[in-house]
Amino acid sequence: MLTISHLQKRFGDRVAVDDVSFEVAAGETIGLLGPNGAGKTTTLSMMCGLARPDGGSVSFQGRPVQDANRFKQRVGLVPQDLALYDELSAWANLELFGGLYGMKGKLLARRADEALDLVGLGNRRRDRVKTFSGGMKRRLNIAGALLHDPELILLDEPTVGVDPQSRNAIFENLEELKRRGKTLVYTTHYMEEAERLCDRVVIIDHGKVIANDTVRGLYRRLPASQAVVLEFDGPAPAESLMAGLARLPGISSLEYTAGGVQIETDDFGTPLAQVLGIIANHGLHVTSVHTAQVSLENVFIALTGHALRDGPAP
Repeated sequence: MLTISHLQKRFGDRVAVDDVSFEVAAGETIGLLGPNGAGKTTTLSMMCGLARPDGGSVSFQGRPVQDANRFKQRVGLVPQDLALYDELSAWANLELFGGLYGMKGKLLARRADEALDLVGLGNRRRDRVKTFSGGMKRRLNIAGALLHDPELILLDEPTVGVDPQSRNAIFENLEELKRRGKTLVYTTHYMEEAERLCDRVVIIDHGKVIANDTVRGLYRRLPASQAVVLEFDGPAPAESLMAGLARLPGISSLEYTAGGVQIETDDFGTPLAQVLGIIANHGLHVTSVHTAQVSLENVFIALTGHALRDGPAP
């Protein structure tokens, strides 16, 4: 549906987007994942035709976005900054947005009702937007992008600044759009959002694409998929204990922690029993065991050498 080819964008001496390429298939949900300032919003702006690239191109169903017939009638944009009028009601906001798309009468009324019901604001349609919470405004922002029933929906960090309950409601809205066959492109710097929503993740850092894969495919780039932290009630692990643990098969990483060890492996079935045996042989008693799977944060660190929060400021 959408082809992004060698996009480039500069602001003065700063390169915001540097040779970004990827494709979006119909019905797919793509996550653009990266820290603030990585170039996600600039890429999205060029994808929807709001910003002209300094190099490269964007095409929708084979035709350049800048020239595609009725392209803006077929794409919905949910900007990071709220595009709402506080003094107007939710209904009046949607009536205005629908009018910009040439909609009126019964069609506009039906589409506005459907959009408000989808985002859970049907019972607040006559209330002024200034009485809404931040999460409700975010959901109304999404409703405004759905009025004209677009095939492609671009969302720029739609959960920024909302509470956990509102974020979950937005997730449910987007999952429903996926079930309806909509194509979604979703920018975020929240790892858990990409893991929950996206069929494929494009990781961007310093304006460059550093990975483009399914979530499962990204995990396969790591040497281990699980981690366990074992804490002891005795003294710090002796060198002989650590050396014994390091010799066990299937363990890809071993790290000393305060009062225990952290072990990473792809399969704890056999190694864990052996680990506990070696610990017991050293006269130590395990007081707690914490297990966890790796996350996209681990993938990002492995690919870039720094944590997601270490990215450049906006």
